[in-house]
Amino acid sequence: MKEAISSVLPVSLIVIILSFIPIFNIPIRERITFIVCSLLLIIGIALFSAGADLAMSKMGDQIGSSLVKTRKLWLIIVVCFIMGMLITMAEPDLSVLAGQAETIFNSKILLIIVVGVGVGLFLVFAVLKILLKKDLATLLLFFYLVMFALVALNYKLGNALFMPLAFDSGGVTTGPITVPFLMALGVGIAFTAGGRNYKENSFGIVALCSVGPIIAVLILSLTASSGTPIIDTDYSLPGTVFGSFISFLLTNIKDVAISLGLIVGVFLIINFIFIRLSRAKLMQIGMGTLLTFIGLVIFLTAVQLGYMPMGYSLGKSMAEISKPLVAIFGFVIGAVVVIAEPAIMVLTKQVEEITTGGVSKSKRSMLIALSIGVGLAICLSIIRIIFEFSILYYLIPGYIISLGLSFFVPKLYTSIAFDSGGVASGPLTSSFILPFAVGVCVALCGTEGVLEYAFGIVAMVAMAPLIAIQFLGFKDIVNKRMKYNSRVKKLTSSDDERIICFD
Repeated sequence: MKEAISSVLPVSLIVIILSFIPIFNIPIRERITFIVCSLLLIIGIALFSAGADLAMSKMGDQIGSSLVKTRKLWLIIVVCFIMGMLITMAEPDLSVLAGQAETIFNSKILLIIVVGVGVGLFLVFAVLKILLKKDLATLLLFFYLVMFALVALNYKLGNALFMPLAFDSGGVTTGPITVPFLMALGVGIAFTAGGRNYKENSFGIVALCSVGPIIAVLILSLTASSGTPIIDTDYSLPGTVFGSFISFLLTNIKDVAISLGLIVGVFLIINFIFIRLSRAKLMQIGMGTLLTFIGLVIFLTAVQLGYMPMGYSLGKSMAEISKPLVAIFGFVIGAVVVIAEPAIMVLTKQVEEITTGGVSKSKRSMLIALSIGVGLAICLSIIRIIFEFSILYYLIPGYIISLGLSFFVPKLYTSIAFDSGGVASGPLTSSFILPFAVGVCVALCGTEGVLEYAFGIVAMVAMAPLIAIQFLGFKDIVNKRMKYNSRVKKLTSSDDERIICFD
């Protein structure tokens, strides 16, 4: 509860204060609903975080270690593909994004299945990378080249409008359900497989799984008809607040129950055949799954009821008043929202456990780097909406810098950085920041520009940590080199005639 309050409170207070300023013209019903939903969000995140520690992380770790012990490569590939696909289809922020983009492919389920297949396939690549001890930077460079080749092909076929959605798909797939499972799976496999660099190998699994959906959706967009699809920009509540609450609650109960049920079902089968946990550990995982279920249902209901309508209304009214103001607000809210993402908490805990506090000494510097990076990403995205230019003007230089840094900083920093990119763009990004960008776009460009200019903001959020975290690594290298040179200079400049051996 303490972590949840410290995460949600800054975002809520900023939005509540702005909503009461008369010039923004936010309806009283939306203000009250947002305040109530903020309280629900705190409860949802707290329950989910406890459930993720007890269930998702445990399942991922047990599956990873038990699969490696079987020494059957075909079994590892099949199980990882199925689990990757199922756990992605259960991801709440993917459901939120697919719901907002439903009219593009005339089917919400189609987009979810395609993204799930992409994650399942690239989870297999990530696991093989750990087992075969391949370099993450080299693999990412190859797959990014494939990705941009598909971008060029979409341009040639006249389907460039679908690119922002494709890049957003890569950002939303690694959220509160996926991250605890995938990171624990990577740790379980890397520790069991062993090797000198097992700590480094345990990271990077989220990074590769973020590339899969982008490639999958780009391939799907090759089959789409050219033209400008109409995006539904109506974020108003369907009916009364209470009626909408009941409707969202029942829908989320059904969706989350099906998604988690599939994951738990597959885990129980694997446990019966290979793992055979004690009844006490199974009860613990069962309790964690229940907490995860309740927390996710509350979380999703709160963001759908209060955060999406408020994000849209605030973005639209703010853009109508001042363009510079909306860009500045984008930076501030981005810097705050990333700390509220549930998956960020999971990642920072994992980093501290694996590195024993060795990465920049604490998670505080990592959170500061993520906040600044995401804040700048959202600010730049708003500027893109204002001046109406392609997202590739950001993504191509951004990925070149990210991949370039990966060859100079320690491999552990690279793995953590690319994992951070996946987890930074979670449910709050897709349920508050994206509707905010849609509101800005409707005010400045009209509804016909939403797909091209509003979408893509999640991809920007996902890309920012790649540069920010690796700059932390680069800074540490420079500091260590300067201290080393300073010590050498002091020793060599003295009149001491002792013989000194430098290792």
